[in-house]
Amino acid sequence: MSRRVVVLTAGLSQPSSTRLLADQVADAVRAAVGGRGESVEIETIELRELAVEMAQTMVSGNRPTPGVVAAQAQVAAADGLVAVTPVFAASYSGLFKTFVDLLDPRALDGMPVLLAATAGTPRHSLVLEHAMRPLFAYLHAVVVPTGVFAATDDFGGGEGGSDLQRRIQRAAGELAALVVAEPTAVEGFAPTTRDARPQAYGLTPSASFADLLRGHDGTA
Repeated sequence: MSRRVVVLTAGLSQPSSTRLLADQVADAVRAAVGGRGESVEIETIELRELAVEMAQTMVSGNRPTPGVVAAQAQVAAADGLVAVTPVFAASYSGLFKTFVDLLDPRALDGMPVLLAATAGTPRHSLVLEHAMRPLFAYLHAVVVPTGVFAATDDFGGGEGGSDLQRRIQRAAGELAALVVAEPTAVEGFAPTTRDARPQAYGLTPSASFADLLRGHDGTA
């Protein structure tokens, strides 16, 4: 059975350390899911590429543009999420928070989520616990115990790089375990989270990808 994991990356530059970390985590998740006998499709959303559309959506009375609608649909249909942001002013970036603000509050119900962040100094490592974890708890996501923080020096190899890889492998294993887990609710008595998330956008669980991209006025 194939699973789908969406990677959100909020780096501003190109290339960026945030995208580098996101790719490393994605590779580790792919290997961890494969190690459990499942295949996984990784979809990466570069929020930098949606910056203008997100701003337009925000100032237009929350009428999503096509790019935002497509990204929302990808997230809602995922089996798991990797969320990676750079640290600005001791918290997640405004670009990252803007996209989260545009998600339906039910879109992440019960979804396994791996949190990761980058910054120039290790002093910002607590951003995972004091900013990102509460945000995703509010959205009822299931956040894996291990977060991944990478300072600039962690990408230079040596002991810092080894520690980073160990954290990535551990977090990826935790996410993979949740992504491949089967629902335990008795059918007919409780909705599965996989059913509930697409319905947050007025869609049925069997909706096609074309349905996911339809505008609120019913046109494609």
